[in-house]
Amino acid sequence: MTETLSDIYDFPTDRGDTPLDPPAELFDRPPLSRLQYPDGDTGWLVTSHSLARAVLADPRFSSRAEFRKSPIRVIPDPQPAKPGMFIALDPPDHGRYRKLLTGQFTVRRMNQLIPRIEEITAAHVESMRQAGPPVDLVQAFALPIPSLVICELLGVPATDRAYFQRESANLLRLDSPPEEARRAFEDLESYLLGLVVSKHGQPGDDMLSGLVADGELTDEEVANMGLLLLIAGHETTANMLGLGTFTLLTNPDQLTALRSDPSLAENAVEELLRFLTIVHFGAARTALEDVELDGRLIKAGDPVSIHLPAANRDPMRFVDPERLNLAGTPAGHVAFGHGIHQCLGQQLARIEMRIGFTALLREFPTLRLAVDPDDVPLRDDMAIFGVHKLPVAW
Repeated sequence: MTETLSDIYDFPTDRGDTPLDPPAELFDRPPLSRLQYPDGDTGWLVTSHSLARAVLADPRFSSRAEFRKSPIRVIPDPQPAKPGMFIALDPPDHGRYRKLLTGQFTVRRMNQLIPRIEEITAAHVESMRQAGPPVDLVQAFALPIPSLVICELLGVPATDRAYFQRESANLLRLDSPPEEARRAFEDLESYLLGLVVSKHGQPGDDMLSGLVADGELTDEEVANMGLLLLIAGHETTANMLGLGTFTLLTNPDQLTALRSDPSLAENAVEELLRFLTIVHFGAARTALEDVELDGRLIKAGDPVSIHLPAANRDPMRFVDPERLNLAGTPAGHVAFGHGIHQCLGQQLARIEMRIGFTALLREFPTLRLAVDPDDVPLRDDMAIFGVHKLPVAW
């Protein structure tokens, strides 16, 4: 007979022993615990690696936007996702949209982008060198490189980069009033729709033009898919480059290991993804029917929050998980999610990080923080974790 838990916990937001650690109290709770949501409802919090993968892969748990609850703020009047917003849809709609993009994000297609990514990275390294230290690595390197790459991939004019970076930041800021976040979303949606319409008359060799030419989607669907890719394509990778560099510079033994053995780069990227897990408030799902999980009954309609950073520090899955080890075995981490909603652009992100970290350490062998680590402003106020600024010198 299944049973429910009697203890109900709040969602912790305080950091652990260091600013890069998940809340320590998570590891004192059961791997499946009752959670109090900000609107007063109760649901469930998943913190173990095995249960996280189980929920993320189970079609009985929905990603639909109208069911979703946030563990850190009230979502007023949640509405169904707009056409094309496939990350907030379930099958079959989710699969129909994702299938149209899968061919654009194959490993082979991403590898073809390597020379261009290396060229963009080299140009920003040279700009840093000419500017001279100190520089803010976020503005000089971490943010512009993935922004320019996703612009070229989608067919967004590079001159509009500052605009969409600003508006996506407004959309992802946790303390933004609902009306400000709504305005940012509507402005970006309008911008993408105008760009998609222009592709009918002036197509290019880019992803948006290809989706328009296929003729299977409306302009609104293409615009909303483009909006998702635009935000995800620069926000996540930019913050991994910034936060990852901060982490390396504050872990000198691991920094030395990577500098002395560049062949560690690919494994280092995976370990940084595991160790940092910048989607720091996790993933949201809702039970579509009664589900027994870990001996407990999750009832239909119950919200479930999957704490990805905790899952990636699970000692039952990873050896010495609280320690950064670039030569370790981080395979199987859930930094990109799991199941049908696993990040579509993960191979592109990996390539950008590998090229970015390698170029930084090769071209600036004495790279160091230009401020005390405690003075680096962290993005605790944003949906995607990272650093707001990273002053560095060499």
